[in-house]
Amino acid sequence: MATGPSSTAEARGLQLRVGGGPIGIVRSIAMLPFRGLHGRRGERVRTANLRDEAAGASSRANVTRGADWVTKPVARMQVGAAAALAGWHGRRGASGWWQHADGGYGWVGPLFWPFAYYDIYDYTLWGDGMGFWGYGYRDIYAAIFTPYGYEDLTRYTEPPRGRRHGRLPSLAQICGDDASEFAGLPIKQISQAILLSEEQRTALDNLADASVKSAQIIREACPAKAALTSSGRIAAMQQRLGAMKSAIAYVAAPFETFYELLDGDQKGKLAELSGQRAPFAPKVPATQSCTPPEVLPWPAGEIEARLRLNDSQRQGLDALQRMSALARNTLNFNCQPDENLDPPDRLATADARLDAMLDAIKLLRPALDDFLATLSDEQKVQFETIGAKRTS
Repeated sequence: MATGPSSTAEARGLQLRVGGGPIGIVRSIAMLPFRGLHGRRGERVRTANLRDEAAGASSRANVTRGADWVTKPVARMQVGAAAALAGWHGRRGASGWWQHADGGYGWVGPLFWPFAYYDIYDYTLWGDGMGFWGYGYRDIYAAIFTPYGYEDLTRYTEPPRGRRHGRLPSLAQICGDDASEFAGLPIKQISQAILLSEEQRTALDNLADASVKSAQIIREACPAKAALTSSGRIAAMQQRLGAMKSAIAYVAAPFETFYELLDGDQKGKLAELSGQRAPFAPKVPATQSCTPPEVLPWPAGEIEARLRLNDSQRQGLDALQRMSALARNTLNFNCQPDENLDPPDRLATADARLDAMLDAIKLLRPALDDFLATLSDEQKVQFETIGAKRTS
């Protein structure tokens, strides 16, 4: 059994059935004015730094063609970005301030890490950094200072109401709860592209079974309701990361067994499968996705002005700020993925990155809880609105 690591992991089926199936969803979300959660928000949602590969309506239509769109990183990013911005009261036409360097969003309402399984297996199998390596300190910051208001967060977990609201995939659907089929590890493509021996085919079957179970583990960590406090969001984040690690651990041994049974030519054919994704998602180096965007300023002055802290509370805030800076520096320092790894090693690297994120949260969480414990109810309300009042 592989130690500490990992494997690809997340639902082999995030078939979002809103407004005409997967293609309809992406077209509604990525190409049309977004009015789902907030009717007055009629501006076209910016789909997150998709640059040349996703420019233009025809390109987006090509990206989303076929029922397996959710396996395409760019299509996932379009859906995730649109859903993340739909409930946000930010500046018209602006990207959300919690956006990743690669254009993705770590928080879609109260959901942390949408499409988690696909991000893991895209990096593991193909070495594609889009998605997985964009996650880091910015997501912790957005958990403390959520960009969403109270009503925004609760609307994400409510049943769809009306045709306009129905254009949005629900939180459960983005997380994978209503999938009737699985589309995670490309087992079928592997079996078709590589001539396998009986022993190898048995190992691939075992890997397929483990992949299904891994996807279920991650889906079980989907939020049933919105966490409305910073401490609740940090806890939800920690739970989600823990589920991802459990899913990786479950599939690690079958994945390594299968890969080690392949000869050099077969491993080459497996690597060539990534070329089939090129028209949809040009490969993004992991180091590029790992580059942190501009530093988000710690809002100490705003907290001080709104909460009117006493000396004891101010000390707690200073401790929280120090732990936050330590978490940021730790994650940025550890975000240096090696581009010359084979798939099992990339899986182990992904697992180690999740460990680093969990370690950062464990550094910060006690300081956050201690600070919040010193606040009055009115001060807590003011603290929870700071991120939502940012417009860009």
